[in-house]
Amino acid sequence: MKISDFSIRRPIFTIVTMFLVIILGAVSFFRIPVTLIPELNPPIAVVATSYPGASPVEVNEKITKPLEASLSTSPGLKSMQSTSREGTNFILLMFDWSTKIDEVQLDVMQRVDSVPVPDGASKPRFMKFDPSQFPVIQTSLRATAKDTDVRKIAEQLETELRRTKGVASVSISGQLVEEVQVILDQNKLVANGLEQANIVQGLQANNVSMPGEPIQTNGGKQLTTRIVSTLTTISDIRGIAVGVNPLTGQKVQIGDVADVALLEADTGMETRANDQQAVLLSVLQESGANTADVSTAFKKSLENLLKKDEFKGVESDILFDQGDYVKLAIGNIGQSLILGGIFAMLVLFLFLRGIKSPIIIGIAIPYSVIVTFVLMYFADFSLNIMTLGALALGIGMLVDNAIVVIENIERHLSMGKAPKQAASEGTNEIGGAITASTLTTLAVFVPVIFISGLIGQIFTEFALTISFSLFASLVVALTVVPMMASRMLRKPTKNVEARRRRSKKLNNFERSVKWSLKHRFIVLAFTVAALVLSSFALFKVGTEFLPATDEGFFSISVKLPNGSSATATDEVVKRIESRLKDEKDVEVYVSLVGGTQENMAQGSSRANVAEMYVKLTPLADRDRSVFEFVDDVQPKIVKAIGDDAEVGFVMQTAAGSSPNTLSFSLKDTDEERLNEAVTKLNSKLAGLDSVTEVTNNLQDTVQEIQIEVDREKAAANGLAPYQIAQTVNNVTRGSLATQIIGKHDDVFGVYVKYDKKFRNSMDRLKNLKLRTPAGNFISLREVAKIDIAEGPVSIQRVDQAHSVTFNLKYESTQSLGKMTTKVNDVMDGLNLPEEIELTFGGDRELFESAINDMIMAVLLAVVLVYIVMAAQFESFKYPFVIMFSVPLMVIGVALGLFLTKTPISVTAVIGILVLVGIVVNNGIVLVDYINQRKEAGMDSYDAIIASVRDRVRPILMTALTTILGLLPLALGIGEGTEMNQPMGIAVIGGLLSSTLLTLYIVPIIYSLFDRQTRKRAIAKK
Repeated sequence: MKISDFSIRRPIFTIVTMFLVIILGAVSFFRIPVTLIPELNPPIAVVATSYPGASPVEVNEKITKPLEASLSTSPGLKSMQSTSREGTNFILLMFDWSTKIDEVQLDVMQRVDSVPVPDGASKPRFMKFDPSQFPVIQTSLRATAKDTDVRKIAEQLETELRRTKGVASVSISGQLVEEVQVILDQNKLVANGLEQANIVQGLQANNVSMPGEPIQTNGGKQLTTRIVSTLTTISDIRGIAVGVNPLTGQKVQIGDVADVALLEADTGMETRANDQQAVLLSVLQESGANTADVSTAFKKSLENLLKKDEFKGVESDILFDQGDYVKLAIGNIGQSLILGGIFAMLVLFLFLRGIKSPIIIGIAIPYSVIVTFVLMYFADFSLNIMTLGALALGIGMLVDNAIVVIENIERHLSMGKAPKQAASEGTNEIGGAITASTLTTLAVFVPVIFISGLIGQIFTEFALTISFSLFASLVVALTVVPMMASRMLRKPTKNVEARRRRSKKLNNFERSVKWSLKHRFIVLAFTVAALVLSSFALFKVGTEFLPATDEGFFSISVKLPNGSSATATDEVVKRIESRLKDEKDVEVYVSLVGGTQENMAQGSSRANVAEMYVKLTPLADRDRSVFEFVDDVQPKIVKAIGDDAEVGFVMQTAAGSSPNTLSFSLKDTDEERLNEAVTKLNSKLAGLDSVTEVTNNLQDTVQEIQIEVDREKAAANGLAPYQIAQTVNNVTRGSLATQIIGKHDDVFGVYVKYDKKFRNSMDRLKNLKLRTPAGNFISLREVAKIDIAEGPVSIQRVDQAHSVTFNLKYESTQSLGKMTTKVNDVMDGLNLPEEIELTFGGDRELFESAINDMIMAVLLAVVLVYIVMAAQFESFKYPFVIMFSVPLMVIGVALGLFLTKTPISVTAVIGILVLVGIVVNNGIVLVDYINQRKEAGMDSYDAIIASVRDRVRPILMTALTTILGLLPLALGIGEGTEMNQPMGIAVIGGLLSSTLLTLYIVPIIYSLFDRQTRKRAIAKK
């Protein structure tokens, strides 16, 4: 090849080019961002509407259904889910992955704007999914000293931490919020002829800052006017006049009818870390920032701040740190990459038994990786577990081309040729074959561009990175390797060819090949039998979407019966905390009692709900994985809590999948029929083996106090139902009257509310005083009927039909595929009505949509590999012979997955896809060499035997370097390696079986297609 001859003739040019690429590679490497996974932008949007005071039924009928009808025809819409709760609705829109959310945003907003909303409801808001809005770090702050209120300190820390480089924002959950509370005494209000609305109006009327028109002064200036009457202190509020006592005629001030004080706002939520009062800090990073760098900078800033005197007595516990996990994962995969390279080098020393040839090939590995970094930088990729996994997968393959070239150069040197001539002729002889083998390997990644969805986004960078590395290795093998070989290698002093001919191992191998050619159909029958048996093994391993990654973190959801108090919820949480305290693998646990992080963000609370976050010690310091930990601990906690609460364990991986969870929905237009089916199914699923938890979102009902206004009695007293509803709402919830600015420019809300003793029971609510237009006061019971009744908590719908979603948690010993089969069997056994539709969600939905694309990609890869080889060989026959090496990989893949109990996942299928391109390489080298021997005058049988004998060493070397290069990846040691582990296992298994069998099957198939050996493959006498 001209490129090889040029590099041999111009060594200085080749060397300086290498230095230039190394410099570019070094710069590129330090500029490539480090993230956990490739950037994902799911086409998901949300439409949310607020309708204060409305019941779930009202929200559903007046807002949700009209919006659904308008949005249902949005272009690219795949699925629509809605939830209607008291005072709010939430519609989740999921589009096809081919849809770009920015392109449909305007259309969705126009459809939303076209729907009229009832009076009192806010305008529906459109929000698109943004991965950057998820925290990269969550840490709890707790006070070790009893007299320290960590909530006050957290506000000061927040301000300082926001200045950290790469940090976009720091939000605090559980922080101290102070407000001015005007606590009304109903008896005093009635005595003075006042109601709550008078107090609110008095505050608003006295706290004014209003601009007027500009006025021209005598001095010729034009100045703006501002009317100011501001309240700044508690005394100011107490002194506001709100009326006149009807009996004495004296002025009535707010202080006469209410207590006014600066108090802590009642959020209804409490945050604890390891049983101590705490706050939760959530850190968002700037767009495009390096996650690992942000993590390091934030932790350093926090550590330095906590050393200061004003923050003494405060300790932090990192609950979740994506940056730390990124560094661990990237470090472990990087270690696998380096170990793989070392193992590959050991193979070279073992086979080549010299120092110079392994050094030449040893230079090819890092140089190829450096070239890959340059290409990655210009392709705008990041260093993540997928791109580094691609390099780790390709580390053994990087030397394949170099091995074939150097081995052939050495063979030519052993013939007595000069180093330059041997380097030139050796490279030219094998250049076509290695180019073809590299192109076939690259061809298998072309179908990846047709894979849509989440998998398409995750694996596109993987496919291109491995393509970059293989392209780099081909260029290095055709330029750097022959140039260095021509300068470093010399003629062997001993007759290597004679030694090879006398080699006992080679002679025994040659005899085994001759035997297989003589007994072709016995060997083929054995291979077919092994293929059939291994295919059965594949069906036994089960399936999963993506391998679960042990991030040492999980959450626990606690839900008591609707209507339970916050005190009852806290008691249950404390019982769980006491269990976790006894587990040596637990590093820190944070409890949110009275709601969830979502409730905190919305400023709401739910007394019967709690959420706990548990972080385990590092993987190296514990004997069990997070999945085994949950399997052990969950039954104990569930048993200890019993029927007092529903306790659920939730695990989420960085890639967004939910390990050991099967989600599915039942849909029906008939709500009653659907509820009946859900009840039957729930009891059956709970009895399944290996199922740890079954939950569904069947419409819960909650007891509520319903106040039914008697319109006739209300009218007789001059009151409208709306006035009564507004009064009761303000009394029970309180009313934000105004805001005041304190001395230190702090802003406080002023809330007017009744003292709890006037509203904390049904009897007191019945005695609530209402003022009539005549100025008289009547009790609420006189114009309304007050009873306890049942009402729905929320209404769930999917694609405009009633829907119930099931979440089935199972033990880590089971696979997603096995649990899906069990659920389908239960459904079949129940004989549910045909109108009820079952649809899988979560990981199962993603697996089903991905696996079809993956199978298509594998089949397309096989076709493309054949096309590339046909073009290279200018023949349809020889590529067909080589393609027989492809099914041989199934034997090793099945055995590898079966013996390691690894389910078939998307990453395992990616491994199979890679194998399609790798396994044919040995066949290409073999068939190409057979054809060359025949062209040199050998008969077919001798050409087959000679080629197999000559090529067995480079074939075994390339296979072993790839296998040993992948061994660290397949062992999956350390955090972050789980994602790529099935890929490593599949490739190693497939390559082992394919390499060993190719040495026999390809010669047999070739002999069957060759005229001379078709009938009998034996030596001519």
